Amino acid sequence: MLEPVEVVAGSYEQVVFGYRVFPEEKEWTVKPVFTHHAHTASLSTVAASKQFIATGSKDETIQLYDMTSKTEHGSLLHHEGTVSCLEFYGTSHLLSGGEDGLLCVWSTKTWECLKTIKAHKGHVSSMSVHPSGKLALSVGTDKKLRTWNLIDGRSAFCKIIKENAHLVRWSPEGDKYAVAVNDKLDVYSLESASIISTLTYRKRISSIKFLNNTLLAVAGDDENVQIYDLDSEKCICEFKAHEIRVKAVESLMMGELCVIITASNDGFIKLWKFNMEKPEVCLLGQVNTTARLTCLSVWRPNPAKEPSAEKTAEPETTASTNKEEPLLSPSNKRVRIAPDQVILEEDVSKKQTKKKKKQKVQ
Repeated sequence: MLEPVEVVAGSYEQVVFGYRVFPEEKEWTVKPVFTHHAHTASLSTVAASKQFIATGSKDETIQLYDMTSKTEHGSLLHHEGTVSCLEFYGTSHLLSGGEDGLLCVWSTKTWECLKTIKAHKGHVSSMSVHPSGKLALSVGTDKKLRTWNLIDGRSAFCKIIKENAHLVRWSPEGDKYAVAVNDKLDVYSLESASIISTLTYRKRISSIKFLNNTLLAVAGDDENVQIYDLDSEKCICEFKAHEIRVKAVESLMMGELCVIITASNDGFIKLWKFNMEKPEVCLLGQVNTTARLTCLSVWRPNPAKEPSAEKTAEPETTASTNKEEPLLSPSNKRVRIAPDQVILEEDVSKKQTKKKKKQKVQ
């Protein structure tokens, strides 16, 4: 029996959606777990760790959620402009990049900003953390690809790529990385820092995801998804995923099963079974959020902390009968970063005087 996972998606409508996926023999069931009006502007990015979900938005904030208790965990206020990319490294750190050109490293224990790096003269468009956690890549609107040493927070390498790249991703083994520039995708070798493969899509590339170290899923500003074999430099599979453009692609391995997850402006989240040997794709399940989706992530519950099936049955039933009711209980704390400390601001009613507690987040 495959373990259930949760798919989290952000939207233009400022709402974040959470769905639990139940693998079944014929058609997989996708049940709503929560909806939450997370931001005051459209969501641009979402990332997941074993405990937390982080969402970034055009409202300049990062919202945090504890997924084990399904509660809000606070807000990180440090960027000026859109928070364009987020990525967790393990359970210890969160990295964020923004329109202000900053790359920030956060501790997930104290939620202090440990490092603030001026990564690009323009916007930070995308970033990716090396599997070792020692390096990170970033691309920006200054037409540069930068490699960062996360140990000392300094630039380890800078490459001028002549165009504004908007996506960058490390391979699972960390020996190569992919960089998207409009409709072109260049794959670089880490050892030589040179291009080892170039792929071209029909339209501007919107999302890329390594399925393994040699297979890469690519979606663009149309309804299709293509799977490329980097060894042969050929498209080995293509399928129509949605009725309009695909905004995000994720994947996960469930035992021997490769599952591709897609989200679109048409409001649908779809799960696909990808057979790596043939190769071919078939639809496992889908759900209509009725929103224009912008970003996607997958949260896998920690079995040690996850409540039993009996305890989770009730909230799932509530969500399916009243989908619009937010299931995330507010923690009444908003975190903002001050120069030397983290300040917790209690949310109180208009009749009460606002109180501030100066202490570190636990």
